[in-house]
Amino acid sequence: MNLMSRVTRLGCALAFCCLALVLWGVPGTRALNNGLAMTPTMGWLHWERFMCNVNCQEEPDSCISEKLFLQMADLMVSDGWKDAGYQYLCIDDCWMAPQRDSKGRLQADSNRFPNGIRHLADFVHSKGLKLGIYADAGNKTCAGYPGSYGYYDIDAKTFADWGVDLLKFDGCYCDSVKHLADGYKQMSLALNRTGRSIVYSCEWPLYAWPFVKPNYTEIRQYCNHWRNSADIYDSWQSVRSILDWTSSNQESVVPAAGPGGWNDPDMLVIGNFGLSQDQQVTQMALWAIMAAPLFMSNDLRHISPEAKGLLQNKDVIAINQDPLGKQGYRLRKNDNFEVWERPLSNLAWAVAVVNLQDIGGPRYYTIPIASLGKGLACNPACLITQLLPVKTKLGFYEWTKSLKTQINPTGTVLLRLESASKIASKSSL
Repeated sequence: MNLMSRVTRLGCALAFCCLALVLWGVPGTRALNNGLAMTPTMGWLHWERFMCNVNCQEEPDSCISEKLFLQMADLMVSDGWKDAGYQYLCIDDCWMAPQRDSKGRLQADSNRFPNGIRHLADFVHSKGLKLGIYADAGNKTCAGYPGSYGYYDIDAKTFADWGVDLLKFDGCYCDSVKHLADGYKQMSLALNRTGRSIVYSCEWPLYAWPFVKPNYTEIRQYCNHWRNSADIYDSWQSVRSILDWTSSNQESVVPAAGPGGWNDPDMLVIGNFGLSQDQQVTQMALWAIMAAPLFMSNDLRHISPEAKGLLQNKDVIAINQDPLGKQGYRLRKNDNFEVWERPLSNLAWAVAVVNLQDIGGPRYYTIPIASLGKGLACNPACLITQLLPVKTKLGFYEWTKSLKTQINPTGTVLLRLESASKIASKSSL
């Protein structure tokens, strides 16, 4: 199947939606109160790595099929992914049959999923994992399969009956902003009415941004996480464009994030083909700083020890999953360096220094300690530990000092700063 970009496809579908922009401001009621995603969701999602490959005859090991997800479920348990926190095994587009059944229900492609989604969910649950699935608010999915428009309650009940634990809800083939917004709200309410705990992953703001500034207060009332920017690709240019978009819009998006609702910069492509080791470190570090949902899209059957170690790094995952639930932000940018920081629980902070220069060798960057953590992180002193690219205890730094660090091109140094006073109070107990 020859797929256009999902965003390009939507741009065509919403060509006339400017007429409906006035309808965006209709007030909503607080709908989402499902107690889920209190920290960013972690799991595996097929889209970036496997896309819409339905050719199981010629490519049986990489087509979207029951076999693929059964294998990934096994590996998530046997290779330590579940223990590291990756709990959700998620199906993206192209799982469906071309038509609904005689009762109007979605159905899986019978050749590629011969036992149906309920069977797959039961297997996934038997492994201690959770199953995610994909649908679309519009008339069709981005790949042209049946959409949920007009079927929100039927589809929500179908997913609940199957034992689905997460729904990724796309926004292709909506013919107006009102259609888009109403679809996301109606599916949120429909999921709640099923009585089943289902994480709701939205792409609402992604499709709204070309026409109107999204209302993140409203979106958070309906969604557990939400995509803002274009689909990620297996390239440094794509990762960097997402970071640029996030930092450019951080005044709008950062305040919206917190327990129960998160900005989603899209999948981790670590372990694939397009990123160098340093660039993989950058993605992992910045996704932790951004409190992003961590959905790997890679082939767990063929992944390097370096990529596996990075994705399962307990110290970095702890930053991502920090219970304070505050998203980080870009503090400054100068001389092709960026400094990002994130407040953590127990008065700690995470700091990432990114070398954006992609020519030459490693460069040094000096950080005034007093500039970090709104001036509070190291007042009067703090213990600094480098977590990436290699874990190293750097020692105690006073508020008046500076930290000089060396960073590879397109690489990142990730630091954890812990208050000296907090450490002292712990040791006295």
